[in-house]
Amino acid sequence: MSDSRVINFGAGPSVLPDSVLQEAAKGLLNFNGTGIGIAEISHRSKEFVAFLAELEGQVRSQLEVPETHSILFTQGGATGQFSAIVLNLLARHRLLHPDLSNDERAMDYVVTGSWSKKAAEEARRLGGGQVNVAVDARPYSKDGKSFDNIPAHDTYTFSPNPALIYYCENETVDGVEFSNDASSPASFPFHLLPQNTLAPLVADYSSSFMSRPIPRLADHAIIYAGAQKNIGPAGLTILIVRKDCIVDVDAAAKLGAMPVPITMVYKTLADNNSLYNTPSVLAIYISGLVLKRSAELGGLKYYEEVNKRKAEKVYAAIKEGAEKGVYQAKVKEGSGSLMNVVFNVLGEGAEAKFLSGAEARGMQALKGHRSVGGIRASLYNAITEQQVDMLVAYMKEFLEQ
Repeated sequence: MSDSRVINFGAGPSVLPDSVLQEAAKGLLNFNGTGIGIAEISHRSKEFVAFLAELEGQVRSQLEVPETHSILFTQGGATGQFSAIVLNLLARHRLLHPDLSNDERAMDYVVTGSWSKKAAEEARRLGGGQVNVAVDARPYSKDGKSFDNIPAHDTYTFSPNPALIYYCENETVDGVEFSNDASSPASFPFHLLPQNTLAPLVADYSSSFMSRPIPRLADHAIIYAGAQKNIGPAGLTILIVRKDCIVDVDAAAKLGAMPVPITMVYKTLADNNSLYNTPSVLAIYISGLVLKRSAELGGLKYYEEVNKRKAEKVYAAIKEGAEKGVYQAKVKEGSGSLMNVVFNVLGEGAEAKFLSGAEARGMQALKGHRSVGGIRASLYNAITEQQVDMLVAYMKEFLEQ
C-alpha cells in the first residue's frame, strides 16, 4: 500500500487540507499548549471553551451572520436536523397558534433531490402537521421521474401560514443546486414566501456551507450544515438559528405539541453555549483550523471565485464529451451544482473503465451515489484547482481512447 495521498473526490466525509491535518496531528498530542491532546481535554476547560468561541466568531464573520441569529453546534448531521427542525418549529407554531389542530398546521417542503425528499418523509413520519410539497422537481425532469432540475418559480405553491418552509440548497446525490444569482430561474423564489411575517424558512446547506456567501441569510429561520463536506470531520453539525425560533418547547408541549428530546432542543443548545453535553470536540477543533485557514486565504470571496472556476472546467469537459457521444450531463443546464458535478459515461463497460483509469492516476471516490450511479466529482473547498485540472486532463484523455 502506498503512503502517498490520493486525490479524494468523495462526497463526504471528504478531503481536508493537508496543512490542517498536519496541525491537527500536533493538537492530538498537545492542544494549545495545555499538554493535553484535543481528543482528551475537557470540553469545559477554559482553553476549549475559548476555541469554540473562536469557531463561532469565524462562522459569524465570514458569513456575515447578523445578531438576530444564534450559532449553535450539535451532533446528528443533516438527518438529525430532519427531526429537530420539525419538532422545534412545530413547538413554535403551537405557541403562536395554540388553537389550531394538527390538520391545520402545514409544513412546506421543496423537493429537488434525495435529501429534501428524505426530510419530507421524516416530517410525515413524525406527524404533528400536514406536509405540503410546495414543488416536486421530478415532473419537470427529462424523464419525468429524476431529480435533474430546479423548477421554475411559477411552479411553487406555499401555504399561507406554515410552521416551516424547507429546501435543500445543494443536493449532494443528484448534483442539483439553487443558483446564487437572484435573476436566474434556478434561484430560490424568496419573493413567493408569505409576506408580512417572519417566514420560517429552513435551508440545508451541508454541501456548500462556507464555500460561497448565502443569499438573503437574514431571511432564513434556520440554516444548518454537516461539517463533513467543506469544514471538518463527520460528527459536527453547525446551526444558524433566528432567535425567535429558539422557543420553550416544554411550554408548547403543555399546549399539545410533541415533546422534544433534550439534545434536540435549540433552547437547550443556546442556553448552554452548545455545551449542555459533550460535543464533538475533535471535529470542532479541526473545523476551527479549517475556517482559520479560510480567513487567511480570503474567506468566502476567495472560495466562491475558485470554486466557480473549478466547476466550469469540469462542466466544459462534460460538454465536450457529450458532443463526442462519450459523456452525458445528468442535470439540466443552469441547475448544476458547483460542489457535486454528476455525469454518465456512455457505452457498455465505459463507466468501469473510466473509474479504473482515474484510480490508476491517483483519483479516487468518483463513483456516483449507489442510488443513482454514474460519476460524481465533489469539488469541495479543499480540492485544489490544480487537482481539478488533473481530472479535466484525464477526462479529455479518456475521450481520445
